[in-house]
This record gives sequence, C-alpha cells and structure tokens, in this order.
Amino acid sequence: MKVYLRGLTCTNCAGKIETEVKALKETKQAEINLVKQTMEVSLSEEAAEGSTFEKIKGIVEKYEPDVVVAMENCQTIQQESCSCGSCHPEAQVPDEQENGEENKKILVRFGLGAAFFVAAMFLRDTTVGTVLFFLSYGIFGYDVLLRAAKNIARGQIFDENFLMSLSTVGAIAIGEMPEAVFVMMFYQVGEAFQEYAVRRSRKSITALLDIRPDSAELITPKGMQRVHPDEVQVGDLIFVKAGERIPLDGRVKEGRASLDTAALTGEALPRSVTPGSDVLSGCINLDGNLKIEVTRHFKDSTVMKILEMVENAAGKKSKTERFITRFARVYTPVVVGLAVALAVLPPALGFGPFQMWFGRALIFLVVSCPCALVLSVPLSYFAGIGAASKNGILVKGGGDLDTLCHISQLVFDKTGTLTKGRFSVVEVVAEDQDEVMYLAALGEANSNHPIAEAIVQAYKKTKELDLAADYQELGGFGVSYDLKGQRVLLGNRRLMEKEKIPFQPYEGIGSVVYVAKDEKFMGYILVADTLKENGKEALAALRRMGVLSMTMLTGDRKKNAEAMAKELGIDHYYAELLPEDKVRILEELKEKETMGKVAFVGDGINDAPVLAGADLGVAMGGIGSDAAIEAADVVLMDDDIGKLSVGIRIAKNTRAIVRQNIAFALGIKMLVLVLSTVGMATMWMAVFADVGVAVLAILNAMRKK
Repeated sequence: MKVYLRGLTCTNCAGKIETEVKALKETKQAEINLVKQTMEVSLSEEAAEGSTFEKIKGIVEKYEPDVVVAMENCQTIQQESCSCGSCHPEAQVPDEQENGEENKKILVRFGLGAAFFVAAMFLRDTTVGTVLFFLSYGIFGYDVLLRAAKNIARGQIFDENFLMSLSTVGAIAIGEMPEAVFVMMFYQVGEAFQEYAVRRSRKSITALLDIRPDSAELITPKGMQRVHPDEVQVGDLIFVKAGERIPLDGRVKEGRASLDTAALTGEALPRSVTPGSDVLSGCINLDGNLKIEVTRHFKDSTVMKILEMVENAAGKKSKTERFITRFARVYTPVVVGLAVALAVLPPALGFGPFQMWFGRALIFLVVSCPCALVLSVPLSYFAGIGAASKNGILVKGGGDLDTLCHISQLVFDKTGTLTKGRFSVVEVVAEDQDEVMYLAALGEANSNHPIAEAIVQAYKKTKELDLAADYQELGGFGVSYDLKGQRVLLGNRRLMEKEKIPFQPYEGIGSVVYVAKDEKFMGYILVADTLKENGKEALAALRRMGVLSMTMLTGDRKKNAEAMAKELGIDHYYAELLPEDKVRILEELKEKETMGKVAFVGDGINDAPVLAGADLGVAMGGIGSDAAIEAADVVLMDDDIGKLSVGIRIAKNTRAIVRQNIAFALGIKMLVLVLSTVGMATMWMAVFADVGVAVLAILNAMRKK
C-alpha cells in the first residue's frame, strides 16, 4: 500500500512515523521516501487496507498535523485535478503554489515576532516590554507548545517540541525572558531552514521530473495527432520537431538532428543522430525534424526508468542513516534524564541553590535536541545522490553511495564496457564468402548481440533473412538453426570442438564466428571491436581514487583478452568464459578481498547475475540491457567508464561530510553539556549548540560534492 504524505519535510518526524507504523500489528514493513513524500507499507495477510490507513493517518497527524495524508486511489494525487473523489483535495495542490503560500506565512510570522522582540529589548524593564516579550514568545512558540501538549497527552514526551517548551518555559520562570524568546525564535529559524534544505534537496533530485514528456505527436493515416505517450504503441511512428523533447525510446526513420542528452547523461556536448540511430526519451531535439519508430512502451522507456530509480533512491537508507535514527531515540531520553538529575541532585546534596542548578539543567535540555544529526545525515545523502544524477550517474540509494566509497577491486566485462561495443566485419575467410555471410546473417538476425548486429548490417540483403527455422541459442557457444532441412551452426571454436567438426582455427586478434552446415566447416567471419577512447585515462583516474586491483572477464579468446589487458594496464584477466563462469570467478574474487568491496561493471543481459552478485553492480545505461540496469546498484547513463571515478569522488566527499557533521555536532554538544554542568555555559551558547550547529551541519551537507 502506498500512502502519500504531502508536506512532510522533517526527517526526525519521518523516522518516528516510520517506526510507529512498523509497530502496528497490521503492517510488516514501512519505509518513508522524503523525496517522493510517500510511504510504502507492506500489510499483513489479515489487515484491512481502509482501517490500517486510518491508523496510519492518526500516527502522521500526531507528529505532523499539517501534513496531508492520502491513499493511492487514482493514477497520482499529484495531478492538478482528480475526479475519483477518494483523494484528499489538498493533496492535489501544486508544490510551487503551496511553497509560495507557506513562505509568505513564514515571512509575516518572523517579521511580526522579530518586531515585538526588538521593541521589547528596548523596553525590557517595563510592563510594556514584558507584554511584548510574551507576544513575541507566543508568535514564535505557539505551535511548539501546542504540539508538545498534544504529544504529552498521547504519551509522546521525548521529542524536540517537549525539550523546547520545557527549556523556554523554565527560562521564563527564572526571569530569563529575552533568552526564552530568542531560544524559541532561533529554533523556528532552524525549523524553517531545515524545511528549505529538504525542499532544495528534493528539488535537486526531482528536477529530473522536467524530462518527463507530457505528449507525443503520433503519425496516423489521418495525419498528426497529439496524444499522451502512454497511448503510443511499439512500432508506431512519432514526429519530433526541433526544440521538442523526445517522448519515447525509438529509432530514427527519417531526418537528421543534434540531440541535447545532458538531462540523461550529464554530457554537455550534443549528439548527432541520423536514420538508423537509436534515440532515448528525455533528450531534446536541438535542430531538424525527426520521424521516429517507437521501440519501447512509455512505462518501459529510459526516462521513466530513470525517474523511478532516482525517486526511489532516497528511500533506501544507508547504515549510517539507520544508526543515527536509532542513536537519536536513545540519546534524547538519556540527556533528559541527566538534566533532571542535574536540577535535583546537587541542591538536594547541598551544593548550591535549586534555581542555579535548575538554570543549568535548562541549558542542558536545549543542547540535548539531536536535530543536527537527524537532519544533516539524510540531507548529505540526498545531496550526494542529486550531485551524482546531475553527472549522469544514477545511484539507487544511500547504502550504494556508501559502498561506492569502499571499492578496492573492480571487475569489468569487456564488450560494451571497456570497448565501444560496435563491431564491424573485418574479414571473411571461406571458399564461398557470399554463402558464409548469408548463413551467418540468417542465424544472427534473431539476436541483438553486437557481433550479430555487425554481421547482419554487413549483409545488405536483409529482406531474405526470414527463412531460418528451429532457431536455438546455445549459451556460451553460439546458435543453431535449420535451413531447408540442413542444420547450420554459428559460434566460437568451442562449438566446433563440441560438435567434433574439423575446422581452420583463427589465431589473430579479433572475435571470430565459425560457420558450419550439415557438419561441414564452411569458413569463418572475423569481427573486430575497438577500445573506448578514454579507457586508459579512465582506469588511471580510478586508481587515483583508491582502486587497488582491476580484473577483466570476457568470453573472447585468450589472445584478444591478453592484448587488451596489457594495453589498458589491467592487472588480471579471464578469457573464454561462459556466463556461469563469471559468477563463479566473481565469488572467488570476493572471498579473496578482505579490505574493501568488489564492484562489477557490465552492460549485457548475461551480466545481470554478476551485477546482482557483486558488492556493487555498475551498469552501462546508454547501451546496457534492461536486465543489467535493473540488477545494478549504479547506472552510468552515457556509457563513459570515466564517470565511475566521478561517482567514487562524490561518494567519498559525501561520506566525509557525514563524518564531519557527526563529529562536529557531537563534539560541540558534549562540550556545551560539560560547560553547562559546571556553570560556564549560557543559554545563548546552548542555542548555538542546538540550532546553530544544526544550521551549520545542514549548510555543510548541502555544499558541492
């Protein structure tokens, strides 16, 4: 069950809501995604969706009464209008309008409250000044006091509302009125800043929503028709004018243009496309008109997959985020207990008057709020994931960002990862070259492997490629099919050896497809691939980022693999592998690696099991298969292996910022707690240790990665 939480920005409250929903007997699991402002809830078998939703709504209102809670009873509650009648009307208010109204309220509130506070400071020793202080305190603190009272009535005591209310009311009781107002005012400043920071982090990630197309111009027998992309079927033709965004994945049938792919890949340079070129949804057609044949449904298109991955990334928390959430639950009640002890025990033992120790205990309480930690750590991961996405690197969660920091060994697939993955036929060795090309193209016409596509492209008479029968893929060997009662085999040397067909082996560099018909060797086709231009520089950059060992896995011949590994400076290579061999070798490498993590980088459908089995799977997004992208934890959208070092840098910077915030927040808080115990800390110092540290930690979390 999906529950929408429109307006939820507080990470601390989100953690409490999540914990309490998980504790319901009707739920198995609950996870809040602040970027999407949703909660995914797994229900137990006996749970009723309606009654469970009402309980969840009650829990949310307990912590965040202003958040709009709605069920997923229509396509999306974020539409501007909905006719189903089951969605909360307020849930459909557009974000910009909602944020604008909220900002106006905040400005009016702070302006009025600050004006009363300044006036009160000038008249502080008069009755009018006292009244103005109370007015200012009420303006800044009415909602905090109200929430604290409601939570106490429900048995929810140890939260920031209770801490702020108790400390400021106590300050008023001992005559520190200006300090009480300032604490509440600065607390509200911190709350407003927190909300802004969360919105900003959400915006940096969900800015990708701008790439989602709203319509497509469908070419029909009756002419052009503007439709929703969902209505377009595979094989339909669409028309994209200059300046428009490509709505669906497809292949150019007519026209030439330059495409801006920055939204998908982070690459600033335009890419030229011509008839036959594959194009991805989300790219902008800069010039020229294109007629495109659709190759994927809208729900399976590149743009929708990207949006889904990026939006879900914030819901997958890192170990550090989970630890901080658990730490805050223990830390706050412990500090409150210590504050009570500080107020009661010393005067009871005769170490001074109660008022002095009560004042110190109030300072202790102000410092105790764990906001700096609870806010800054998730925001750091938000910002890191957002920075990676701007560079064309999709990271599926905070945990994956953490793992990326600790990669010490990289394992690469060769084709399409280290090489361009664009093969071409270099040589045909046979008595009858035309027949060998015909037999090979006939069998490879059913495959989307780069070698197969190169052979089919080299054989120009594509209209004849519809005669193969009983087609079979022989994993790790090749393919077989029947042609007019004759069995044709296409594949590697292992296939020839397996079928005991005498053949003429090729010993040079390149990929070879051997062809046999009716158990007779017909010849072979040499197909060559080339290394990516920036391969050496990319691997050198990865070594500078701390990668200690690199290994290449390939089904290609040993001689080819050896030459390529030597040219790129790769430490180890394994050649002539079957798909299952890659999984086995990866497991062996993981067992040997004791200091760090092992990442696998690949692009093909055969790489999906290896991507899933690695500590971190990295897929090539531009030419990578859907299965590889689904199985991977990180996706490089422009197939540039050099982007991996950028991703590692962002991950390391994010990790460093998280550690800085934890050390800074805990260090300052512990220092002020000690100083308050011995009477050397003031309420102003306590405010800095709470809200000031939180603001600085948030600023640090949001800085460029």
